[in-house]
Amino acid sequence: MPTLPVISGPARVGRRTKELVHRLRPGDVAVIFHKDIDSMAARQLAACHPSAVVNVESSTSGRYVNGGPRVLLEAGIPLYDVTEEGWAADVRDGTALQLSPDALFHNDVMLCRLKPVTEDALRAQNEAARGNLETEITAFARNTLEYLADDKALLINPSTVPDIVTQMDGRPALIVVRGEDYREDLDMIRPYIKEQHPVLIGVDGGADALREAGFTPHIVIGDMDSASDDVIRHSGEIVVHSYVDGRAPGHDRVKKLGREPFLFAVPGTSEDAAMLLAFERGASLIVAVGTHFSLEEFLDKGRAGMASTFLVRLRVGKRLVDAKGVSRLYRGGVRRRYLFALLCAAFLPIAVVLILSSPLRSSVAILAMKLQFWLWKLRH
Repeated sequence: MPTLPVISGPARVGRRTKELVHRLRPGDVAVIFHKDIDSMAARQLAACHPSAVVNVESSTSGRYVNGGPRVLLEAGIPLYDVTEEGWAADVRDGTALQLSPDALFHNDVMLCRLKPVTEDALRAQNEAARGNLETEITAFARNTLEYLADDKALLINPSTVPDIVTQMDGRPALIVVRGEDYREDLDMIRPYIKEQHPVLIGVDGGADALREAGFTPHIVIGDMDSASDDVIRHSGEIVVHSYVDGRAPGHDRVKKLGREPFLFAVPGTSEDAAMLLAFERGASLIVAVGTHFSLEEFLDKGRAGMASTFLVRLRVGKRLVDAKGVSRLYRGGVRRRYLFALLCAAFLPIAVVLILSSPLRSSVAILAMKLQFWLWKLRH
């Protein structure tokens, strides 16, 4: 082992990155199991300021160009892939880890070899992945067709829509998913929320995003794996997204927190379930923040089920408006030249009055003389 390890810190281990980030603290070494790290997961990791990220899986497998590794590198957080198996079982939260450029240690004992994810290596992997894009698109299209054949009835006409109390018929609905740029976009449409009073629907962690922005969700929907206890307890209605076979992993958690949830059994993602719920309950407009709509994002999420999102968007498309990316389209703020013009416009009437009014001109002249006399006394 090198006498001076490059990085050291306590381990924080998590098989699901979105759960790990709730325990991750600055200076920790994040040990993750995340193949093809997506951009959103990487941003959540970076926001926790770990000293390093050690990935037991391949950060970039070469299936497609995923944006997560570059997000971490640009944030200055070292990223390592593990080249061996079987070592992670002995690592727990709090285990003291030391990282050299090519190996991971605990108490001077080497646990495994490491492969640093560098800019050059990432560039080469992404170049190879671009050649694989056609294969991935074909697989995505095939998966979409399978969903269309197997689950089209449940997606297009859900058999049972929760009989929620919140009235959406004829009202706009705002669906928030904790996806790319969700904070910035949510902040940009704050005036719309205050003026139009839409039904606020948070999808799992998206409900926490609404709370952080100062709003109380009318509905929280999802499998409840990333919504906080506080948001489940103090939001409006809770809708647990369940599997079509009746299993509802989030149901028991919600019950333990003292809430009585509705169940909504539809295939696909919780994001899909939220859109279908708003559509079927008669929302006049569905505004989506942080949701997924580009092919790159579908592949970046690494889920075969993302094909359902594509189909659901076709179903609700006539009422759907994506607020995603609005923060990139326009960034508010008063430009200096506009502020200067505003000040000039404000002082112009005052100047005109001074010029035209004899008493005011006399008063200003007297004040000027007094000021000059006061300055003369200071100098002498």
